[in-house]
Amino acid sequence: MASHRRPKQPSRARVTVLTATAAAAVALTSQSAQADPKPSKSEVKAKVDKLYEEAGKATEKFNGAKEQQGKLQKQVDTIQDRVARGQDGLNELRDSLGSVASAQYRSGGMDPSMQLFLSSDPDDYLEQASALDQLGAKQSEAIAEIRAKQRALAQQREEAQEKLGDLADSRAELGAKKREVQSKLSAAQKLLNSLSAQERAELRQEEQKRADRATERAELAADKADKAEPASGRASSAYSAGQSKIGKPYVYGASGPDSFDCSGFTSWSFAQAGISIPRTSQAQAAIGTRITSQSDLKVGDLVFFYSDLHHVGFYAGNGQILHSPRTGAVVRYESIDNMPYQFGVRV
Repeated sequence: MASHRRPKQPSRARVTVLTATAAAAVALTSQSAQADPKPSKSEVKAKVDKLYEEAGKATEKFNGAKEQQGKLQKQVDTIQDRVARGQDGLNELRDSLGSVASAQYRSGGMDPSMQLFLSSDPDDYLEQASALDQLGAKQSEAIAEIRAKQRALAQQREEAQEKLGDLADSRAELGAKKREVQSKLSAAQKLLNSLSAQERAELRQEEQKRADRATERAELAADKADKAEPASGRASSAYSAGQSKIGKPYVYGASGPDSFDCSGFTSWSFAQAGISIPRTSQAQAAIGTRITSQSDLKVGDLVFFYSDLHHVGFYAGNGQILHSPRTGAVVRYESIDNMPYQFGVRV
């Protein structure tokens, strides 16, 4: 007869060894998977530049949401003020109606024929009756006016409630756009931190060299009157105001006087020339006269970049622009060819 023996179970010690071995294998596999080649300085720069571009795009959306929130808040304040004044007027009408009712009560508690019979002076009674008729007419008018005001107030309160809902949505959108900008900037900073101190210093030096070359070319354009002819007197004034802020840091959502984002810089500069232009780059692109060819640009023209027009600066002459570029940079000159040019606008 065959012997049916139960298979021998592995000892606890053996199980522990096997488990440890498997865990070590998984750890080694994980480490080898994570041990990807460290990205080069140029690769990091390309990724960082892309993140900064996305952050700039999100910044202009943030600016638009912020501007919309400000408009809605003003509308809500106006409607609520109108409702408050309407309620005061309604209360006055109600008080007036109460006075009419009191007068009628004081003299209207007796049948008119009995009042005439008991009156010692019929003429006096007839005058009072006439006054009561007038009071009755006023009462009817007051009631009609109160009802009209009540309807108007109800509509205004409904409008205010609707605007408050829009305002809440706008605030939520503003918060979302702010988080998006911060997320892009945080990712860019994390990438930069992956570089060595020497590599980061080299990137800064390369960027400074490009900025110095752009400054030299812009100054050269300024020395040549034929190439530096301003677009207009007010554009020249705005451009000069912008030049006074060279070196000021880029801060998303900022519009001066000590820090700027791209559209904050251009809108602030025109404000110094007494000209009000929209806050966002997309809205600024819709004003003035459009200039398609770069060869037709003049100093002080607004210039727009990227297909969604999320970046704007001033044309500085000789193929250079003056703008507030991105986080970590300052207001400076730069080659117009560093970004995809779309068109210019002459204000």
